[in-house]
Amino acid sequence: MDIKMKKSVLFVCSHNSARSQMAEAYLKKAGSKKFEVFSAGLEPGNLNAVVVEAMKQDGIDISGNRTKSVNEFLDAGVEFDYVITVCDESSAEQCPVFPGKGERMHWGFEDPSALEGTFDEKIIRVKQIRDQIRSRIDSWLEE
Repeated sequence: MDIKMKKSVLFVCSHNSARSQMAEAYLKKAGSKKFEVFSAGLEPGNLNAVVVEAMKQDGIDISGNRTKSVNEFLDAGVEFDYVITVCDESSAEQCPVFPGKGERMHWGFEDPSALEGTFDEKIIRVKQIRDQIRSRIDSWLEE
């Protein structure tokens, strides 16, 4: 009997409030038959309201998501097939090494929480970051 189990993926960023949440949502939407998807942050914060709105405008509601710490997964001994950091280079280096044989990857994206300006100014840039993340997910699924 050929049973294919889903691969597990953890997206990690600084606060689990923006980039990792978007990546998790897009991979769940596009790859739910192949992947179990999670996200976490080094120091969990609150969901970024601009990101929640940008995702809503793309038909995905993440407003009920909870931010999670990487320690929740480390403490539980969870192993992942893929650990993908989506933060900037300096934050990616701080990400813990997860146990197991999982493949570690880094996809750097600008931090939406670092954007300045009005809500309307920020959402324009966040939608660009959102689209970059969605495009990277789509490319990875095609590989």
